[in-house]
Amino acid sequence: MTRKLPEYIDVIVVGSGFAGLAAAIEAAEAGASVLVVEKMMAPGGNSLISDGGIAAPNTELQQKSGIKDSPELMAGDMIAAGEGLNYPSLVKKVAREANSAFCWSRDYVGVKYRERVDLFSGHSVARCYSPLELSGRALIEGMLACLKRLEVPVFLGLSATTLHQGNSGKVTGLSLQETAQVKKLSRASTREIGVNKGVIVASGGFGSDVSFRQAQDPRLGAAVMSTNRRSATAEFLKECLRIGANPVQLSRIQLGPWASPDEKGYGLGPHFGDYLALPYGIIIDPATGSRFTNELGNRKELSDAILDRGHPVIGITDRSSIDKAGWDISRGLSKGVVKEFDSIPAMAGYFGIDAASMGNTMAKFSTMVKAGKDSDFEKPILVNASTFEKPPFFAMRMWPKVHHTMGGLQIDGLARAINLNQEVINGLYAAGEVTGGIHGACRLGSCAITECLVFGRIAGLSAASA
Repeated sequence: MTRKLPEYIDVIVVGSGFAGLAAAIEAAEAGASVLVVEKMMAPGGNSLISDGGIAAPNTELQQKSGIKDSPELMAGDMIAAGEGLNYPSLVKKVAREANSAFCWSRDYVGVKYRERVDLFSGHSVARCYSPLELSGRALIEGMLACLKRLEVPVFLGLSATTLHQGNSGKVTGLSLQETAQVKKLSRASTREIGVNKGVIVASGGFGSDVSFRQAQDPRLGAAVMSTNRRSATAEFLKECLRIGANPVQLSRIQLGPWASPDEKGYGLGPHFGDYLALPYGIIIDPATGSRFTNELGNRKELSDAILDRGHPVIGITDRSSIDKAGWDISRGLSKGVVKEFDSIPAMAGYFGIDAASMGNTMAKFSTMVKAGKDSDFEKPILVNASTFEKPPFFAMRMWPKVHHTMGGLQIDGLARAINLNQEVINGLYAAGEVTGGIHGACRLGSCAITECLVFGRIAGLSAASA
């Protein structure tokens, strides 16, 4: 790819994840000249390693399945999980535009989704959709193909370092720094580029920036693992703060309760923990052999409950549930993150759990599944829930990892960045995980991609029309 940069461009997008690519597409479709800069040597960022799930209400599949949903119900679920700290106008906009974003990803970008709608933790109804590959790669590659058709260049190995402003405070351009890997490709390692319309910040979260995240939440030091790529750092967020952008709820950092401590990064464990153990099976405290929470609570509730144990817990399901639910765990098994057992005593012995206590817990849950009611923790009993009537059984150690940073830059409904005086920063837009206020205290699963597409597209249109 060429390294030649123009002196001026209408719109620069910083970051090549879901939000950034969506913004670039919409800005280009609206007639603006656009380029994308990405600090890493490959596009996609954390978006590429996500499971690709998206939440949307009032879809065709919901209607075919007899599921009653609405943008108001989805917004209510997001605000309940967010403990009321969400900015209502932003949440409502995400919920209202969610179906449109889902259809856009399918019909315009070309992502192929599974013909199923799932209920995940914290949602009151099934409204979550997964791509065939169970990965964000299809959406990233589809959007990159759209940008290629639109002749929008994506410059890799190029970090945005400094925002430039005119006398009026309008953002007028950027300084860019080539990373060490690509400096040999150009005589000059730094460049300045002017913008006619604006800069869209889609640089992602800071889950791997230990010093910055620990400054917000002292508990989250280096000993706490993260599902994020190492590139999920705060440097461009801090640059936006330098010019007066208002930080919102930076201490609200979400842990993924379905992760495994037995692998680095996001790994394969979440495909078992999030898609099988939590919705269909159970999690137990190995110290007691008992359940201790509603496995379909939101991510904050689950993470807090697990952390209160003080040690990893065990997620369990059975073969019948896995087969009926239709999820493939072969990769997790081959990696050794998920374990298979031919009896309860064997499973209990492996994890150091009292076999009688574990057996009683599994039997009690089976009874509640058959009765259709969880009398202990009020977990919704799903079709295909585990009854543990016969082996094999499958289990995985679970311990939360830093997953999503809900806090970030304050934006308005047009994705314009807001300063400390609650005024619009002319020429600066933001979308995706770098923003704050949408998810409040806790983000519901599958709502991140929804938010990225909704506000990424809004940011692109807003910048193009400036």
